[in-house]
Amino acid sequence: MKTLNLTLAFIFATFYSFANVSTLEKEALIAIYNATNGSEWNVTWDLSAPISDWYGVTLENDKVVELNLQFNNLEGELPMEIGSLVNLKKINFGFNKISGTIPSSLKNLKELTALELFMNRFEGDIPVELGSLKKLESLKLYSNQLTGEIPLDLMDLVNLKELLLGSNFLTGEIPLEISALTKLQKLSLMDNQMYGEIPVELSQLKDLEELLLSTNQFTGDLPIEFMSHKNLNTVMVSDNNLNEEFITVSGKNPPTLGVLQIERATAIMDLEKE
Repeated sequence: MKTLNLTLAFIFATFYSFANVSTLEKEALIAIYNATNGSEWNVTWDLSAPISDWYGVTLENDKVVELNLQFNNLEGELPMEIGSLVNLKKINFGFNKISGTIPSSLKNLKELTALELFMNRFEGDIPVELGSLKKLESLKLYSNQLTGEIPLDLMDLVNLKELLLGSNFLTGEIPLEISALTKLQKLSLMDNQMYGEIPVELSQLKDLEELLLSTNQFTGDLPIEFMSHKNLNTVMVSDNNLNEEFITVSGKNPPTLGVLQIERATAIMDLEKE
């Protein structure tokens, strides 16, 4: 009888652990755990414990709204089941060892405002499906092994404030349609294999504060329109094939871009100490 009671108690406890989270979301979380070698995470999950106790999982009204598993030794590929976590607002899987392609099923996460997959081993193209995440404000995919061109679909993300795609193997030109990202504050495409001219459309982004385009194959001139840009405080365009070499400026009150031309090696100016 005692054995029966203990068995029933365990079954009830296990059911209660998942009772307030939908089966679909529970299965998606377990799929992520299994696909990324969850037993070897720095902080692992006790799958018999309530989901509210699982490290890095944030619930609101019994719905999974945030996954923050950076620096947690995730290794493997993200499963397509991640697209079932339709209430997610933020994902941070930075500083892990996740490989494979970025799942196209992320398109289902219509509430997502931040997608941070930086410092991993993702490869392949940036999924065009990410262009359907209309609430996205931060997209950080830097320091992976991504290839191909920047999808035009990303230019539909009109709420973006941060677009950080540096340190990959991206090619192609900066889309002229980037002028649609009127809320953009930080743009990093540095350390890729992109080419073409730096479009004047970038100077139309009046909220832009950081422009990082160094170490690519850009040609032509830095548009003179940047000289009148009032919010831009960090500009990195060195190590390209521009007609003039430019120093890198960083600070709250950088000098006029017209005086930044130099003939040879890149210098860095930190103007925050005034």
